[in-house]
Amino acid sequence: MTQPTAICVYCGSSSGRHPAYAEQARAFGTEVARRGISLVYGGGKVGLMGTVADAVLAAGGRAVGVIPRQLVELEVAHPGLSELQVVETMHQRKTRMYELADAFVALPGGFGTMDEMFEMLTWAQLGLHRYPCAFLDVRGYYTGLRRMMDHMVDEGFVRSGQRDSVWFGDSMPALFDWMSDYDGGNAARVIGPASVKA
Repeated sequence: MTQPTAICVYCGSSSGRHPAYAEQARAFGTEVARRGISLVYGGGKVGLMGTVADAVLAAGGRAVGVIPRQLVELEVAHPGLSELQVVETMHQRKTRMYELADAFVALPGGFGTMDEMFEMLTWAQLGLHRYPCAFLDVRGYYTGLRRMMDHMVDEGFVRSGQRDSVWFGDSMPALFDWMSDYDGGNAARVIGPASVKA
């Protein structure tokens, strides 16, 4: 794979308790724009979602939001995006974001971030896509999740190749290098009795 053309970013609709979360979101958005990559995200103006979109736009990049109509009506939609696509349901939102992107990155976030990212990990496991999926860590936020994934492998519920296809780290240069080299070869599940063996 070469450099992605559009990165789907999942992250919090709040900014968290430490300034480092917003600082990293801002730096990531700036780097996405600098590399000429489009941002695809949930369309909000609040929290880390708004921070990363604002950074992309401030650096002259393209930011595309996908948001359910219900959230537009609650006045959380970002008013200044390059493009805002309004859908009817959360399921449609996730599908449309997938259709628009060729890489998926999670910044710190809550239940929604986990839901969206793990759906992409599941689709990769089933061979429905071969796009890179990564967790950009800040202040060790994803340390526990990384250990949980390792535990899933140890207990025989996830193949080691599937676990190894997911990137964790706090270095943006390393993340972009990894995405550029990613081929997805170990992510797809082989359906059958041996499907969870390492």
